[in-house]
Amino acid sequence: MVVEYVLAVGNGAVQEITHFGAVAVDTVARRLTVRGQTIETTAHEFDLLRFFVNHEDTVVSRLQILNGVWGIGQSVSERTVDNFIARLRQKIEPDPVSHCHIQTVRGVGYRFISRVQRESY
Repeated sequence: MVVEYVLAVGNGAVQEITHFGAVAVDTVARRLTVRGQTIETTAHEFDLLRFFVNHEDTVVSRLQILNGVWGIGQSVSERTVDNFIARLRQKIEPDPVSHCHIQTVRGVGYRFISRVQRESY
């Protein structure tokens, strides 16, 4: 994962763009780009992606995701996380079936991996 910081001329704001594979995440503009195309996301989809980027290589539970994205004490089902992850996978995965970036860790939760690893046998 490569994080690029760009100082915007004029207003002094720092723009943070995270790149992994063909994906670019601009956290300031809240823009997701895949293979050069801007991809529409809901507020929660973008917040979920940002949560994963900030917790790279860490296994997180559905409860941790709910608290980090929706907020502590919100009455949202853990199954909501699964639905949002499925939608996010459709948008960022090179092959949504392979789950290269957002991996399921059975019985625990999910792990975000920015690099795509290829194994040869």
